[in-house]
Amino acid sequence: MAKRTSKPQAQPDPGSIALPATGDFQAEVARWLAHLKSERRLSPKTLEAYERDLRQCIGFLAEHWGKPVSLASFAGIEATDVRAFMASRRSHDVAGRSLMRALAGLRSFGRFLEREGKGKVGALSAIRAPKISKSLPKPLAVSAARHLTEAEIRAGEDRPPWIWARDAAVMALLYGSGLRISEALGLARRDIPEPGRGDVITVTGKGNKTRMVPVLQAVLDAVQDYIAQCPYELSPDKPVFVGARGGPLSPRIIQLTMERLRGALGLPDSATPHALRHSFATHLLSRGGDLRAIQELLGHASLSTTQIYTGIDAERLMDVYQSAHPRA
Repeated sequence: MAKRTSKPQAQPDPGSIALPATGDFQAEVARWLAHLKSERRLSPKTLEAYERDLRQCIGFLAEHWGKPVSLASFAGIEATDVRAFMASRRSHDVAGRSLMRALAGLRSFGRFLEREGKGKVGALSAIRAPKISKSLPKPLAVSAARHLTEAEIRAGEDRPPWIWARDAAVMALLYGSGLRISEALGLARRDIPEPGRGDVITVTGKGNKTRMVPVLQAVLDAVQDYIAQCPYELSPDKPVFVGARGGPLSPRIIQLTMERLRGALGLPDSATPHALRHSFATHLLSRGGDLRAIQELLGHASLSTTQIYTGIDAERLMDVYQSAHPRA
């Protein structure tokens, strides 16, 4: 007689797990998430993080209070309850930046409930945001950044030349135009100007916001060189950068490429694809670039985000002073 084997049970999708909360509360959570997606146009990753943070908070409060969370109980939340949740998360080694995001998400949900007439959650605004350590970005040296955009340094790899050209083109966009990796890989074929027909691209950044970004001729040449070698037909409305099998290129492929190049060029672990964006801003600033212009190029919503690069520049000036001044 054949032995019966039980099929492994599928793991539930985290987004489908019911909250330890009343039905009307769960309905408002669903409406809030829909509002963030359709009207606030938050990125999928931010939306996922906000939902996860709220679920963790509701799970904690249900256990903390010993009953499911309702709209009435959430509206009556006290500052001590919020602090207890934050302390619980910190005990699990959650960093200050993640705690700050969690608090921002809870406040967003509280404001949504207030606008919908479901109660005012006053305690959330009374909580001071957690302190976060400000770590300066780690840009690359100019020579290292340039090497990463050259296809020739990949010539020893056992991969087709068009892939060398592709990776070099992506790196060139990150360093030459300061794009995020998601922005570079999100470019469609029609977004790339034809030779002699422009030097500006339209980039879709965070929150689906678009901006115009100038592109150096050397960067356009690198992208056109890849397009000319690519063995796949690149449709106008499809991603211009494709993987080895012709599908959309994964950011992980570029990250792995950078890991290989770090070893070849003797670069530190901080040399990541995003470090090329940091290098773009830092090198512009060190050569007299206007901070507000750099803010526009990077697509930062706030100038304070861009101002972190002034800290790098000041730090470099002090290094030069300490090493060069005869009385230092």
